[in-house]
Amino acid sequence: MSAKAPDIDLEQLVAEADTGGRKPTGLAARVLLWVAVVWSLFQLWYASPLPFVFGIGVLNDTEARSIHLGIALFLAFTAYPAFKSSPRGYIPPLDWALALAGAFAGGYLFLFYRELALRPGTPITIDLVTAGVGILLLLEATRRALGMPMVIVATVFIGFTFAGPYMPEAVQHKGASLGRFLTHQWLVTEGVFGIALGVSTSFVFLFVLFGTLLEKVGGGNWMMQISIALLGHLRGGPAKVAVVSSALNGVVSGSSVSNVVSGGIFTIPLMKRSGLSGVKAGAIEASSSINGQIMPPVMGAAAFLMVEYVGIPYAEIIKHAALPAILSYLSLLYIVHLEAVKIGAQPIPREPMPARMRLVRTGLGLSGTAVVLVALNYGIEAAQIAFGAAAPWILGAAGLAIYVVTVWFASRYPDLALDDPDAPIIHLPRAWDVTRTGLDFLIPLVVLLWCLMVEQLSPGLSAFWACVSVLGMVATRKPLLAVFRRQDLPAAVGAARDDLVDGLATGARNMISIAIATATAGIVVGTVTLTGLGLMMTEFVEFISGGNVIAMLVLIAFISLILGMGIPTTANYILVATLMAPVVVELGAQAGLAIPLIAVHLFVFYFGIMADITPPVGLAAFAAAAISKEDPIATGFQGALYSLRTAILPFVFIFNPEILLVGVTGWAHGIWIVFISLVAILLFSAATMNWFMTRSRLWESAVLLVCCFTLFRPGWWLDQFYPAAVVVPAKEFLGKVAQAPPDQRLTMVVEGMNLEGETVRKTVSIPLGDPQEPRLRLRAVGLGVVPAGDKVMITNVAFGSYAKRIGLDTGYEVVAVLEPAPRPSRAIPAGIALVVAAGIAGLQLARRRREAAATGGAPAAA
Repeated sequence: MSAKAPDIDLEQLVAEADTGGRKPTGLAARVLLWVAVVWSLFQLWYASPLPFVFGIGVLNDTEARSIHLGIALFLAFTAYPAFKSSPRGYIPPLDWALALAGAFAGGYLFLFYRELALRPGTPITIDLVTAGVGILLLLEATRRALGMPMVIVATVFIGFTFAGPYMPEAVQHKGASLGRFLTHQWLVTEGVFGIALGVSTSFVFLFVLFGTLLEKVGGGNWMMQISIALLGHLRGGPAKVAVVSSALNGVVSGSSVSNVVSGGIFTIPLMKRSGLSGVKAGAIEASSSINGQIMPPVMGAAAFLMVEYVGIPYAEIIKHAALPAILSYLSLLYIVHLEAVKIGAQPIPREPMPARMRLVRTGLGLSGTAVVLVALNYGIEAAQIAFGAAAPWILGAAGLAIYVVTVWFASRYPDLALDDPDAPIIHLPRAWDVTRTGLDFLIPLVVLLWCLMVEQLSPGLSAFWACVSVLGMVATRKPLLAVFRRQDLPAAVGAARDDLVDGLATGARNMISIAIATATAGIVVGTVTLTGLGLMMTEFVEFISGGNVIAMLVLIAFISLILGMGIPTTANYILVATLMAPVVVELGAQAGLAIPLIAVHLFVFYFGIMADITPPVGLAAFAAAAISKEDPIATGFQGALYSLRTAILPFVFIFNPEILLVGVTGWAHGIWIVFISLVAILLFSAATMNWFMTRSRLWESAVLLVCCFTLFRPGWWLDQFYPAAVVVPAKEFLGKVAQAPPDQRLTMVVEGMNLEGETVRKTVSIPLGDPQEPRLRLRAVGLGVVPAGDKVMITNVAFGSYAKRIGLDTGYEVVAVLEPAPRPSRAIPAGIALVVAAGIAGLQLARRRREAAATGGAPAAA
């Protein structure tokens, strides 16, 4: 008999994971509340244009990061109890003292910025004492907010800093003095106050606040109800609701645990009622919720970190990450469909309606949505042309009018009430009946996506305007509904005021663990830059893998999985991007594999995220098991099985970057890539579930896996008979750069000497933008070259550029250019795979009909 999960207060589970489990009363409660509110207001001020408009409160990055961490440390010690036995109803005096000390240590760079700037590299005693106390307090805050895994990781790296001279030769370094360590980690922007905390300060906070406020005003419930209305009538409908609602929540959510709990309390009981076991119901919810962290545009805030680490625009990050995330969700929908078919689950009944009327309604809904989107796009563009500088004010007024009209429209219908998932009968509402009650919830999402993708504003400024729009909704939606419904206006105004304050405070408390995590991850980053650990990791992985690319990738996937256990998404990505991504870039290039940098970072990110569902630490699995009342380890293993489809995608990134829309030329090529990728991931899901049209035989599953492999990497079969590339002499390098089509990549072989004096040869791929003079196209990726006879020498590699990130350096020589060799189309093996898969489907359909005839029943639909 499997162990059952103990009864757990789900609100307390989320609180202890996200906001802190302490709920004091009296003065302490007011202090905790208003410090959190002030933090949110500070972040809104810092992200807005207002400091520059009024010329007050203008802060540089270091000062803002210092304030950010100071408040986070204060709230960590006041909101998170020290131990399970510690009081929740009040804040002990020791925690007050630690909170004030943490605020001072965190805010030290802000308070004494000018003094520190006047003595760079020469810290005085108070500087070092503050740094030492600050690191200790940060580790304790990390233990409270995140648990021991992150503390252990940080402590190991700190120990590595000092133990360098005594380490084995492979990872030996000269070490660092205590003073140098403290200065590097706390008093400059190489460690704790580095890029990771900077992204938390500039972008992540506002996106977390945006998601919290949208949930507070009712947007989360609206998305859940739409999912139920659209999918509840399908076979396995409740499980499909879990998948879709998690995808919608993932658009703005930064936590897989809160994703599980917010949706799982409704979907898991529904799934169990439809016939799925508690373990499978919890595993489906956990699997879909961790996928929310790979779903653009936020990706658990990792998308904004990738902008810094990969060095390409945010819009490009989203373009590359979108298709794999969509494939992962569609394949999970297919998996839950197969699970429902296996058990003969019946759909939830919905209101009867003639098929023709249902078709007309669906057509009107889709066409209406398309018309609105087109009108929105061209309407905004026309307003910008017609009104020029006044366009933002005109569009703002139009948006306000649309908001008031949609709230008036919603006021004509009752507010959405959550169905009781334990009720004996569930009546599915019509999709339009749900949609019309919350059309205004789309406005903040449109503002966010428009600013990010169309106007291409910075992520911080985009999030600021999105937060402004949703803050306006929180403050006015209830009063407007009261006016339109002729209800008690003063009560509605009071409720809106309370929601506004609570939303600002909750958003800040949701950020405590993320801010602490990014600061602690900075210790790891600081250790890497201080000790040269990155180069050692490359040599270590190369030694263990024996230079085999597949072995190297499997090893790095395993290490990324270990590093991600028990660690939030943002810190998770920082760790794997700092330690593992450079290893993949370097060893892949030396093995002759030109891997785009975005593919490398998504590879390590995906496996870091997988830790949230992988036993024994998978936090999402534990949260789901708490709801389903099942064994969390069994739930984790089942969830890991469902997540195999996500685990294979990173390997596809590496060997076939077209799935990231890298190197895709034209719409026809893009549609073909989407089609064969979708078929491939569905075939993989069918093979791992051992069910396609009916239960699969072993050889059928094996054939489906071969078809999946062929569709994902059709070029492999051609590689066995034809050369993949033609070698072009280096002297033609600049000519090839000039001839390359817009937004295409150029693959080249370079040779040079590494830091250890060894000659290395690498194959790298660089993106080329719009056609222009060759040297200008190269300069865009940070590369400067000079022809020298038949050679081309790299004379300059800009710091922090794309060229630097993929391992190029000054003094390297371009040995050759690689062009695709003329050979048969890759559509040929892909087409054969599609025919074989169709043949398997035909065999299984025939077998299913025979089995149904033998038993006297109708064949079950697959």
